[in-house]
Amino acid sequence: MTRAHQLKQNGAANGGLYKREYKEAYEEAPLYIPVLTYLGYGILILFGYLRDFMRKWGLEKCHMAKEREEQKDFVPLYQDFENFYKRNIYMRIRDTFCRPVCSVPGSLFDLKERVSDDFNWTYRYTGKVIKNVINMGSYNYLGFAENNKESLEKVETVLERYGAGVCSSRHDMGQMDKLQELEDLVAEFLRVEAAMVFSMGFATNSTNIPALVGKGCLILSDELNHTSLVLGARLSGATIRVFQHNNMKNLEKLLRDAVVTGQPHIRRAWKKILIIVEGIYSMEGSIVHLPEIIALKKKYKAYLYLDEAHSIGAVGPTGRGVVDYFGMNPEDVDVLMGTFTKSFGAVGGYIAGRKDLVDYLRNHSHSAVYAASISPPIAEQIIRVMKCIMGTDGTLTGRQRLNQLAENTRYFRRRLRDLNVITYGNEDSPVVPVLMYMPSKVGAFARHMLKKKIGVVIVGFPATPIAEARVRFCISAAHTKEMLDKVVVELDKMGDVLNVKHSRHRKINRTVVYDETNVELDA
Repeated sequence: MTRAHQLKQNGAANGGLYKREYKEAYEEAPLYIPVLTYLGYGILILFGYLRDFMRKWGLEKCHMAKEREEQKDFVPLYQDFENFYKRNIYMRIRDTFCRPVCSVPGSLFDLKERVSDDFNWTYRYTGKVIKNVINMGSYNYLGFAENNKESLEKVETVLERYGAGVCSSRHDMGQMDKLQELEDLVAEFLRVEAAMVFSMGFATNSTNIPALVGKGCLILSDELNHTSLVLGARLSGATIRVFQHNNMKNLEKLLRDAVVTGQPHIRRAWKKILIIVEGIYSMEGSIVHLPEIIALKKKYKAYLYLDEAHSIGAVGPTGRGVVDYFGMNPEDVDVLMGTFTKSFGAVGGYIAGRKDLVDYLRNHSHSAVYAASISPPIAEQIIRVMKCIMGTDGTLTGRQRLNQLAENTRYFRRRLRDLNVITYGNEDSPVVPVLMYMPSKVGAFARHMLKKKIGVVIVGFPATPIAEARVRFCISAAHTKEMLDKVVVELDKMGDVLNVKHSRHRKINRTVVYDETNVELDA
């Protein structure tokens, strides 16, 4: 019997060992579902080409942007074939996206009612408002997107003193004491030496990755990484190799090959090898296998860039993200990145880690040199929420919200499992995708739920694989049990109507045991 087996039997973390069970759901639908899905897409494509033919000869009005006649002999500005999906399929379900919100996006919110007279190409507003819609689509994990006058008094005071914006970069006139206070607090919260904040989460990735790696460097990127990470990697000029999602064997093979063979053609060693992963993957609801990745990083002398946009404030005993969730040392992650747009009810992002890393980015990051600083009242909002999570504001509100989010997440996932719908992701992840596969089904589902005053986000190609359209629920600490029960009841009804109850409860559960050096043992 191995030490790992003994540990699991004893149920104790003795001898420097600990275990983490990855309770993740990745269930495949019955074979006839993908067959019917691809068949449906085939029919849609045939009708799409027919409509394109009609548009070409003026039998149907073309709403898409197109070149003038004198421009057609040059490189087209508007790619015709690349927009095929958007003009023929996406536009048919566009009415379920981008609905204008006219209230605080809390657990309940108000939506403006709109209708289309030309099949979703343009909209007109009816003047009516759909009130008290259950919000199941916002990244408001801890419920801090709220209109609480008592809590926001200090934010209002900062707004009156500093104004709404700085209107300058940090290198010019954008440095303020409020931003320094925020950066010091972020470093304290993450338990690292230093941190730097930016005014946009997307730009935090896309402008800082090119500052860290370049030509002669290698980036190993998870295949499901966010577009901001992909863009940053491409802008860097580094060589990019993609590994299968959360597949440590595939990652280790790429690392080993990179160390052994070096750069193509010249065979020199790579200047840097940077592994880029996310904490929680926003389309899958999965949690990164951080201990295994850190073990591989140390073994092959690579660097690790961790994007905690969806995990910071949302998981972990103290809300410090996946590093806290796995009980890891923050110093083992070379670059800690996160955003304030989710759990903190604000905007912007941060890079944190060693002081020399942050000092380097202050001088070499395009966001630091060219982008405007974070608005002072927004900085105060982040400070307010972060102190609440840490408990330094003298209340237990942060701890209570963390516990409520974890409870709501497990309760909702358990109820969905009883409905026999196929869900993805980790059981502790507040991002809960429900697979519906066909674009027509997700459109019908979203329209029905809105009639029942439930706002949901549906996701399809190109954000997901073409045959894996889904509805994505985002759980919040602000949701009540009654709200979640209502969503489950309506999902149950529509699950029968749309025939999306395909689960046979064949999910993937892994138990991995590590020693004190984070090396995976036989489990």
